[in-house]
Formats: sequence, C-alpha cells, structure tokens
Amino acid sequence: MDFNMLVDAVSQNAAFLEQTLSSTIKRDNFTARLFNIYKQVLKEGIAQTVFLGLNRSDYMFQRNADGSPVLKQIEINTISASFGGLASRTPAVHRHVLNVLSKTKEAAKILSNNPSKGLAQGITKAWELYGSANALVLLIAQEKERNIFDQRAIENELLAKNIHVIRRRFEDVFEKGSLDQDRRLFMDGQEVAVVYFRDGYMPSQYSVQNWEARLLLERSCAIKCPDIATQLAGTKKVQQELSRMGVLEMLLPGQPETVARLRATFAGLYSLDMGEEGDQAITEALAAPSQFVLKPQREGGGNNLYGEEMVQALEHLKDSEERASYILMEKIEPEPFGNCLLRPGSPVRVVQCISELGIFGVYVRQGKTLVMNKHVGHLLRTKAIEHADGGVAAGVAVLDNPYPV
Repeated sequence: MDFNMLVDAVSQNAAFLEQTLSSTIKRDNFTARLFNIYKQVLKEGIAQTVFLGLNRSDYMFQRNADGSPVLKQIEINTISASFGGLASRTPAVHRHVLNVLSKTKEAAKILSNNPSKGLAQGITKAWELYGSANALVLLIAQEKERNIFDQRAIENELLAKNIHVIRRRFEDVFEKGSLDQDRRLFMDGQEVAVVYFRDGYMPSQYSVQNWEARLLLERSCAIKCPDIATQLAGTKKVQQELSRMGVLEMLLPGQPETVARLRATFAGLYSLDMGEEGDQAITEALAAPSQFVLKPQREGGGNNLYGEEMVQALEHLKDSEERASYILMEKIEPEPFGNCLLRPGSPVRVVQCISELGIFGVYVRQGKTLVMNKHVGHLLRTKAIEHADGGVAAGVAVLDNPYPV
C-alpha cells in the first residue's frame, strides 16, 4: 500500500517527472515519445478525474553479511503487471499435486491467493466512479497474445459483475476509436469507461498509428490503467531518483513511517547521467561487476545486463551521453535453495534456485481523494541460479507458491 501511494504521488508531480527524466528523454527515444504525449495531455488539460493503478512491486530476499534475509525491491511495474490471473490458480495446482502424493498436511499449508479478484475489484470501482452503466472496459491487447488466459481470469471476474469487456489492439483504436466534444471515448460506437493496457510497454509495440492511438486514449476522459504519467512513474530512472535522500520526504510529506518502510526496501541505485556522480558509479561497477546490474528504461523482462556483458556495455557507454538512458543497481544476492522446475521438454530434477516475490497493489483516486488502496495478492516466480535474467515468458522462470515453514 505504501508503494501505491508513492506511485500515485509521483504521477501527480509534473515538475518531479520532468526534472527526473530530463536527461533520459534526450537519449532514450521510447521514453521521450511517452513523455511528449504526457506534455501534450498536460497542455490540453487532463480530462479524466478518476485514476486507477494496478501495480506489482517485485522483491528478492537479500542475504546480509550475518546470513539474515532482508526484502529488497527489484522494480515496480505500473503497466501491464501480469500473472495476477495465473497466480490465482497455482495454489490449487500445488495442493492437488501434494494431495496426490498423500501429503495432505503439506497441501493445507499452501497459501490462498486470488489477485485476479482484487485486480478486478479495482477496475470495478473505477468503472462505478465513471458513472455510466452502459460504458465498457476496453482491454488493449497484443496481436498475438501469449498470456491471454492470465487476462481472461480478470475479464471473467468483471463479467460476473455484469461489466462488459472488449479486447482491441492499438490498430483498432486508431481505425475505430473516437472522442466526442466532451472527450468521452467511444470504440465501435460504444462508450468506454476504463482502458486497461496489456500492451504498450515496449518500443516494438508501437507503430506510427499505435502512437496516434495512444495519444487519443490519453486525451480522453476514460480512466486509463495506467495513465501516461503513471507509466512514466514506473521507469527505472524514476526508481533510481526515488532512492535519493530527501525525495521520498518531498513526495510524501508528513509521513515519516511510510518513508522509512519504503526506504528499507531500496537496494543501491545509481545514476549514469554525465558528470562526476555517473563517472564514479561506472568506475565502481567496472571494478566489481559481479555486484551490479545495468538496467535500461525497458519493461517486459530480459533487458538487463550482468557480468561481462555489463562490462562491455559500460566500456562502450562510459564516454557517451547515451549512458543516461541506463541506471546501475546493486545486484541482489538471495540464498539459493533446491527445487524442481516443471517445464515442457525439460527433465524434472532438483536444481539450485532463487525466487522473486511480487506483491499486487490496487489503488483508485477520485480527484485528490484516495478511495481504494490495498494489496490484493502475490506472485512467486522461481528460476535456476544459472540464469541471470529472464522470466516466465522467456521460458526461464516458472510460477510458484510460497510455502510457510
């Protein structure tokens, strides 16, 4: 819930976003295109009055020098935070397997988890506040969607509440989307209350027409999940700037306990902007590459650089302004454990693994009033320690469940 409030605060602070991303947008075209839409919307005036966030904050357990674990944030996902639907079903799978093996006591320990229900509650609340009983939820989907069943779980929760969901591509919005004089959004002649993005987080997902479609959506009074400011709030550069002393206090004034809880989860984060600070960060990373990760302003997994690849990239970037499109992060070192990973075409055997824990958060704001703010479930992804980067979609990690001991 703390990170929900933080993301919401960042999204409302235009001066902070502009200052933070000023160096990044000079060298990262994708972030610059998003930021240009943001500026256009600000200039015209933000039409929507209700704001919806469906976020997922990802963590690993850092191993301290004394061996004790501490939770450290990897990143926060503010657009298309996936696997809430599938994570709602994995407890039943693991309980079934354990029951088949006559491990009934162990099966009973598997935690209940239903993020899809909670995520749908957020969309439902936003839809209700929009105030039109006949308006739709528009889910922006990819042309070839590999993760459709994850999305269907949330759609089904909405349909059970008699909220109609339509799936369309950016191309469809470009061809058939329109705004009326009040900037209400219509798709195929039907009014849209909520736009739920499950696309639009990578450069490859945008053609010229898709950028036009995104601008149309952002100009509308429909409730975007996320709106363009919230997507920018989830960039790596913003994550890095939030770790600076005094920034959390500025964004969340009068909330010292919240600030302390947030800061306790931060790993080391370092700017690569041109100047002494960026030079020092590169020097330290080149001297101890095993202790750092190089991160671009990208979502979707598989983009980070480690070890020798990171060294080569830093050697290439260190004298170039292009380095401002990256950040450096302290590499989290969780304690490995033995587990079996079930994947198509792979033998089932015990391997050393690490896990990443995601916490789903939902918030809804009407004007300046936060009307919903809660966590709605978790996601556990496990992979063999031989893989530095890559997730479930890349075939590296598998969906898992926490097991209390």
